[in-house]
Amino acid sequence: MTSSSTENDGQGMIVNPRPTADNQDWDGDDADRADRLRFEEEQAMIREQSEARAAAKAAAEAAKDSSD
Repeated sequence: MTSSSTENDGQGMIVNPRPTADNQDWDGDDADRADRLRFEEEQAMIREQSEARAAAKAAAEAAKDSSD
């Protein structure tokens, strides 16, 4: 017997062996704290890069003004 495309053979299904009550994603778990820390680090890095860019731009303008 051949399998038709409408039959569900279970492939691709996500099977969770734990009951739903034991599988809650609680706020404040370790993964959430790690995500928050990573986000804060990325924001700090973006801030530092934009400040460095602004400082470089100001230095370039100051150098241009002093050469005039």
